[in-house]
Amino acid sequence: MSELQPGRYRHFKGNEYQVLGLATHSETGETVVVYHPLYGDQALWVRPLAMFIETVERDGKVQPRFARVGD
Repeated sequence: MSELQPGRYRHFKGNEYQVLGLATHSETGETVVVYHPLYGDQALWVRPLAMFIETVERDGKVQPRFARVGD
């Protein structure tokens, strides 16, 4: 598993999310990130770890999809 730490993360589009930790998909063994938004409906979400930590390009700038901003 990755060294992704629980805490507050900012999505490249600006919203913030609280990462609770990592989990393993029961059928595929894929590592997923468990998190919830810090706005509106705070339901739990999961996203594949590989997608969570990847970089994206926006307006010609390469940046992380999610960047850690605190605990």
